[in-house]
Amino acid sequence: MRLCVAGAYGAFGLKHLDALSNIDGVEVTSVMGPTKAKIEALAAERGIGHAADNLADCLARDDVDAVILATPTQMHAEQAIACMDAGKHVLVEIPMADSLADSEAVVAKQKETGLVAMAGQVRRFNPSHQWIHNKIKAGELKVQQMDVQTYFFRRSNTNAKGEPRSWTDHLLWHHACHTVDLFQYQTGETASEAFGLQGPMHPELDIAMDMTIGMKTPSGAICTLSLSFNNDGPFGTFFRYICDNGTYLARYDDLFDGYDKPVDLSGVAVSNNGIELIDREFVSAIEEGREPNSSVAQVLPAMEILDRLERGFK
Repeated sequence: MRLCVAGAYGAFGLKHLDALSNIDGVEVTSVMGPTKAKIEALAAERGIGHAADNLADCLARDDVDAVILATPTQMHAEQAIACMDAGKHVLVEIPMADSLADSEAVVAKQKETGLVAMAGQVRRFNPSHQWIHNKIKAGELKVQQMDVQTYFFRRSNTNAKGEPRSWTDHLLWHHACHTVDLFQYQTGETASEAFGLQGPMHPELDIAMDMTIGMKTPSGAICTLSLSFNNDGPFGTFFRYICDNGTYLARYDDLFDGYDKPVDLSGVAVSNNGIELIDREFVSAIEEGREPNSSVAQVLPAMEILDRLERGFK
């Protein structure tokens, strides 16, 4: 399997490069980055044969079977469609788009081409959340409430590496989409009720710096999600699963019980790295000719809720 990683110079592009290096039968043959100088240096460092500062050059190559898009959010939909138009399978980082209309266009293109198109909803793949999901499927757990905190200290336009960037992050589309999708995935239901509140807009970035979202499923499970770019402390997303048979705390790839005792996740997956696991699923789905977990079609209901919440803010 020959892959291109677009946005390879960014924080998540590098994570995908590291993850792909652990997967047998996979070769990164092309990378795309913001400038020729930066991306050519990265390609030389990683031993990658082709580097470009535009996606078209990568898509034109015969030695690219599939593309991972770790590019700015505003480019996701257009680039995902361009990949499929070029006959390339595509994994697009979260969110697959920053509007419902663009999300629907990506799903429509996947149905038209029959190619694998996957959204980077990595929470489905973190071993911590997989352990919970397996227990739910086995009838051993039922989610009664998810209490989730997504916290960053980001009052200037910087990426996860702390470097300046040209595009603006968004609490709703970029971060809440993780939890909105995961809540529905874990409960097996589409939220029948959803509301949102947002705090003041940043005077320069023009985005809300604080946000609260609530959801409820038809069976009565609820989710409370707090998001902030103003939290001065450890950054990331922290999940509390309050279930009928125990409470569990998920912190990325690690899981603890309600008393903060570690839960043994050995045997849950072949890796403890959620990024590697989502990349493995992408490659396997292509090789097996099947729909992947976290396909763009599966994630569309979450995008519909984000759209509903955004319209409620206005």
